[in-house]
Amino acid sequence: IASLKDAIIAGIAERAAEIAETLIKEKSGLEIINEDVMPALDEVGRGFEKKTVYLPQLLMSAESAKAAFDVVKKNLPQKEGATKKCRIVIATVKGDVHDIGKNIVKLLLENYGFPVYDLGKDVDKDTILSEIERVGADILGLSALMTTTVVNMEEAISLVKEKAPACKIMVGGAVLTKDYDEKIGADFYAKDALESVKIAEAIEKAKN
Repeated sequence: IASLKDAIIAGIAERAAEIAETLIKEKSGLEIINEDVMPALDEVGRGFEKKTVYLPQLLMSAESAKAAFDVVKKNLPQKEGATKKCRIVIATVKGDVHDIGKNIVKLLLENYGFPVYDLGKDVDKDTILSEIERVGADILGLSALMTTTVVNMEEAISLVKEKAPACKIMVGGAVLTKDYDEKIGADFYAKDALESVKIAEAIEKAKN
């Protein structure tokens, strides 16, 4: 297996890490995430939805993506003197146990100076709301990889809109689209990790 994308799709974590170590000498961490890791995860996610890829394969691919991501993470320069900006709570919704995409979003947001409070995966709506209230979050980022868990995302959005209306909500994940994001009441749809940074920057700008 010669490409990182193929190693992730095949679910071979050790090989994914090896290829990432080679790639990081030629490409930036962001390029590796956007050109290799995310397209592989998207392809596996689509296969899972179409039932051509099954859960064990999906989990192996996620582990392989994480192995590559860990290599990128230790080579990604921290932005010096980044000012503290909007506080962001992020979580993968109840019933969804996949968080590689969310972890990439967290890393990038932190890299751009945003304080991120990560609740992890399989998080219920009340926990999400409590954390927003606890930290005074300006932005909530929600992730879902499976169509079956999008209903839980919708419920979380509804609760936050009711109880913490000042908090802007952005959503992302393999099964979501711009149209769907509007249907479930989110404020923004982030098609990838870089888009989430652009959205956060725009909210920050509007706030000041």
